[in-house]
Amino acid sequence: MARQNPQDPKAPQPSKPKYERDYKPPTFTIKEIRDSIPAHLFERNGWLATAYLCKDLAMAFSLFFLASYIDSPFLPSYLRYIAWPAYWFAQGVVLTGIWVVAHECGHQAYSNVKAVNNTVGFILHSLLLVPYHSWRFSHSAHHKATGHMTRDQVFVPRSRSEKGYPPADNDHNISVSHLVGESPLMSLACIVGMLLLGWPLYLFSNVSGQRYSGWASHFNAHSPFFLADQRLDVHLSTLGVLVVGGGLTYLAKMLSFATIFKFYVVPYLFVNLWLTLITFLQHTDPVLPHYREKEWNFQRGALCTVDRSFGPLNSMFHHITDSHVAHHFFSTMPYWNALKATPYLKAKLGEYYIRDDTPFPIALWRNWRACQFVEDTGDVLFY
Repeated sequence: MARQNPQDPKAPQPSKPKYERDYKPPTFTIKEIRDSIPAHLFERNGWLATAYLCKDLAMAFSLFFLASYIDSPFLPSYLRYIAWPAYWFAQGVVLTGIWVVAHECGHQAYSNVKAVNNTVGFILHSLLLVPYHSWRFSHSAHHKATGHMTRDQVFVPRSRSEKGYPPADNDHNISVSHLVGESPLMSLACIVGMLLLGWPLYLFSNVSGQRYSGWASHFNAHSPFFLADQRLDVHLSTLGVLVVGGGLTYLAKMLSFATIFKFYVVPYLFVNLWLTLITFLQHTDPVLPHYREKEWNFQRGALCTVDRSFGPLNSMFHHITDSHVAHHFFSTMPYWNALKATPYLKAKLGEYYIRDDTPFPIALWRNWRACQFVEDTGDVLFY
């Protein structure tokens, strides 16, 4: 939205975008939406899920095996500067797919057996330094309250006053610090910081989540988003991350830090990048509403997300990118069926189904610049 000329404080405020002016919250019931999808698409298949996982693991081990030859005498030294980045990118993509499988386990979508889901999910997420149960609990709360201004758990919009902006009728008096913060260079720096550190900061200190007093963290069993009967699983999840971290430290001493850095740390950073990029673009967009309690319900919240194509990476990410609306409505639906369910959802939801095929680097820049805050008043809010 264009800002008014500071020299003309009485100039009329720009009108809201048409999608915001004309927006009417949807009135679908969850039964209506579920009935629009063939029943067989809700069926889970642990054997098929395991086959997909084995394919991912085979790719990860193959890449690791090939990378073990990069520093060998057989490869010219100048090619190593190409081979290592190629390995980091490819392994980061594959490991993100494995992360998504663990995410499916957290939703109990991997198989019909809870013990199998949680065992597979715990192992996979621990290997990627994710506290499985801790994240599973907070992520479940996110799904149950997506788009709710006070109950959602991630990418919660900050209000105008929380961000320190002047009231809307005095918007021309923006401070120098905000002008600097909105500059292209600062925006770029913040985007890079988010992509590199956003995921671990969310786990450690609940960055982008609700604001709580005290240490709100996925590693603190007494965090306000955990229930008392969940604390043992939170401790177990922290232990899993510590065990893997200890193993990596031991290997670094045995082999060298540089070896662990090249084979594990850099691909791990790529996983963080993809996760943050994907989830930011799923839940942060100018056309997505957010609701206060008076107007929120589950169906409206589930529609507060965007399906987005990442091109050939969609299949590597198990279509968590381009079937995310279906996933938010029915999180126990297997990911391979969520893609099949999407056309049925699109037909049922009509204009309320949102898909954006803008190339993701452009969408990232656009949404970061456009999605600064929501207003302090109102029950249906847009950035």
